[in-house]
Amino acid sequence: MSEATVAEVPAPSPRAVRLPPALPAPMALQGIPFAFARRQLVAWLSRRYGTAFTLNVPMFGRTVIVADPQLAKQLFMAPTEDVGNIQPNLSRILGSGSVFALDGTEHRRRRKLLTPPFHGKSIKNYEKVFEEETLRESATWPEGRPFETLEPMMRITLNAILRAVFGAEGEKLDELRRIIPPWVTLGSRLATIPSPPRTFGRWTPWGRIAEYRRRYDEVIDRLIDEVRADPRFDERDDVLALLLRSAYEDGTEMTRQEIADELLTLLAAGHETTASTMGWVFERISRHPQVLARLVDEAATDDNTYRQATILEVQRHRTVIDFAGRHVYAPTFQLGEWVIPRGYSIVVAIARIHETSDDFVDPQRFDPERFVGTRPPTFSHLPFGGGTRRCVGAVFANVEMDIVLRTVLRHFDIETTTAPAEKVHSRGVAFTPKAGGQVTLRRRPQPLA
Repeated sequence: MSEATVAEVPAPSPRAVRLPPALPAPMALQGIPFAFARRQLVAWLSRRYGTAFTLNVPMFGRTVIVADPQLAKQLFMAPTEDVGNIQPNLSRILGSGSVFALDGTEHRRRRKLLTPPFHGKSIKNYEKVFEEETLRESATWPEGRPFETLEPMMRITLNAILRAVFGAEGEKLDELRRIIPPWVTLGSRLATIPSPPRTFGRWTPWGRIAEYRRRYDEVIDRLIDEVRADPRFDERDDVLALLLRSAYEDGTEMTRQEIADELLTLLAAGHETTASTMGWVFERISRHPQVLARLVDEAATDDNTYRQATILEVQRHRTVIDFAGRHVYAPTFQLGEWVIPRGYSIVVAIARIHETSDDFVDPQRFDPERFVGTRPPTFSHLPFGGGTRRCVGAVFANVEMDIVLRTVLRHFDIETTTAPAEKVHSRGVAFTPKAGGQVTLRRRPQPLA
């Protein structure tokens, strides 16, 4: 075929746009409930419009919400040239060098560097860390009266990820323990609202975020220097050392700022969501005596089949992260019967799928048995998102939750309760038990195993 002939071939015509039904209300009236009562809004609109509808909200603009596993699969499996990272995203809080900020080829290259520390043998090495941190934190837990598990779980998961990332204890890690929790709490709340044009001073929320960042960067800069100067640098297996030794296929390395942003991503994402899920674990099992009894019996063995099923069911029944999104880059993107134009965001309503999917019989019932001996359907069970942007630390988190729960069950007797279920509370990004996942414990005279 000649060049002239090639030039005469017309480009394919863009498909006619066909959007799901839209909520007929001004952006502000849509944005307020989306920011502060997102779950209730999505549930109400799903009942009114079905599994797909259109919103127009601050930050994300015109957005299609989907609550159907097949539409989620189509979105998550689509080419990254057609749909990419949602804009804006958590890189506003975590930094432009975070994996959350990257797209396409750059995103794939970064994930390839991040994957080794969070899979296979590396995870096995962390199991002792998870147990040690649980025992250390639980040494001062009160007995015989209700106490909130959420904050202790936050400390356990933060200490565990700090040890995994830096491979050591020390004064500088103490500084990170002081910085990270309030930073993550504040950042989670600010992540769902538009950013101001400037911080307006150190006493404003965005000013405090900037101050936390300044202190964090100072600590990380010193830690990088110390790790590089370690005579055993080439033998270290902590995440920081692995990142400092790693390189892309073309031989280039991550910059210090990129490493700092990526470590912050791991520290933030690696402790809040896991701790929030654990808060729900204790809230759920204390209200389901039969589930708790089976977990206790299993904890005296080396098996973890029912414990894993329970964690999977908690992740479904009390979803901590309720949506994952993409941005349309192609002229149009076909999503089921809908045709979405360039510039739109598409958000998968994860919690809504978990609550309504036909893949789960009686989805409102808490029932770990549904996952005994079987894995949940990939696109109906999405606690870590899906596709190329699925959480890189998913395996790390699930093993951590398994070991933490086993350790608590072996060392404590958990009292059951007939109290009403704790309400769902939004921390901004994560959803937690409103009363902090309260339980009443008594220490066992002898551990179960």
